[in-house]
Amino acid sequence: MKVLYLSNIPSPYRVDYFNELGKFCELTVLFEAESSTERDEEWKKYRFENFKGIFLKGKRINTDTAFCPGVGAYLKRGVYDFVVVTVLASPTALLAVNTLKRRRIPYFYEGDGGFAGKTTGLKAMLKRYIISDARKCFSTSGEFDRYCTAYGAKQENILRYPFTSVRKEELLTAPLTREQKREWKREFGIEENCAIVSVGQFIHRKGFDLLLECCRELSERIGVYIVGGKPTEEYLALRERYGLKQVHFMEFMPRAQLMRFFCAMDIFALFTREDIWGLVINEAMASGLPVISTDRCIAALELIRQGENGFLVETENTAQMKKALQRLADSEELREQMSQVAIQCMERYTIENMAAEHMKVFEGGRDPS
Repeated sequence: MKVLYLSNIPSPYRVDYFNELGKFCELTVLFEAESSTERDEEWKKYRFENFKGIFLKGKRINTDTAFCPGVGAYLKRGVYDFVVVTVLASPTALLAVNTLKRRRIPYFYEGDGGFAGKTTGLKAMLKRYIISDARKCFSTSGEFDRYCTAYGAKQENILRYPFTSVRKEELLTAPLTREQKREWKREFGIEENCAIVSVGQFIHRKGFDLLLECCRELSERIGVYIVGGKPTEEYLALRERYGLKQVHFMEFMPRAQLMRFFCAMDIFALFTREDIWGLVINEAMASGLPVISTDRCIAALELIRQGENGFLVETENTAQMKKALQRLADSEELREQMSQVAIQCMERYTIENMAAEHMKVFEGGRDPS
C-alpha cells in the first residue's frame, strides 16, 4: 500500500508518527520546509527511518509554510493509494488540492485541532475549498469535528484518531510511589514537597502571566517551574513585582529530559488563552500528572475528566485557577488518585495507536471510534 502525506515541517511528534506508520505501508511525506523559524534547534534533530521524506523546493511564506510550485509533480493519478493533506490554506496546500481535484484524485484531510467560527472572508473560503471536498477528515476531537463541519465536511465523513506525541514505552504503567517521586525530586534538585510545572513559549497566548498572578496566593513552600527557555522582561518583572521567590524559570528541555522532569513534578498547569491542541498535556498525563488547563485548549477539552484527572477552568478566570491549584497542592492523596486516572486515559493516546487507527482506515477496516 502506498500512502502520500503533504505536511508543512518535520516536527518531532510528526516524524515519530510517520516512522511508525511507515512500518505498515510504503509512506512518502512531502514537506514544505525543513523547520520552523520559531522553534528550538532540537526540532531539527529528526531521522526519517521508515518513510521517504522529501523537502519541496520553494519560497518561505511564514514561520512554517512555503510556496512550492513543484508539488504537482508528485500528484499523479494511480501512483498512491491514499493522499493525505495536513496543511490548511498555505499556497502549497491550495495548489496541491487544486491539482488533486483537476486530476480527480481523492484525498483525505487531517488536522491537529481548531476552534470553529473564528475565520471569515478569504481565509474561510480557502479552508472550505480544502476541507469540503476531502473524501474523509481525520479529526482529533469533538471540537475539531465542529471545525471541519463548519468548513463543509459532512459529519459521516469525519474519523476520530488519538492525536499524541507519546510512544507506548514512555507511558507510565502505574503512578509513581511517594518514595519514587522523592527520588526524582532529588535528581533534579527540587526541594519543595509540591511542585507545579508549566511548559511553553514565553508569549502572551500561553498565559504565564495568569499563572504568576495565581502564585501570589500560593505558599512559598509550593514550587512553580516554568519550562520555556529565556523569559522575556515582562515575566521577569512580574516575578519581581509579586515577590515570587518560589517561581523558577527553566531553560528549554529536550523532550526526553522533559518527560523525566515531569516525574519530579506533582501538578501540570497550562493556563493558555488558546491552543488548537496542546501536546504537552498528553505528555504530562502520560507521566502521571494531574492537569489544570483552560476551555480554550482542545487537549484539555478532550482529555480532562473534571475532578478525576484534573480540572478544566475558564480562560482568564484566575479565581477558578487559584482554587484548582490550591485544591491539588493541599492533597497528596487527591494527586495520587488523579495520577492513576491520567495514566489510564493515555493508554489509547500512543504513537502506536495513532498509526494503527489510520491503518484501519487505509486497509478498509472499521472507522476509529
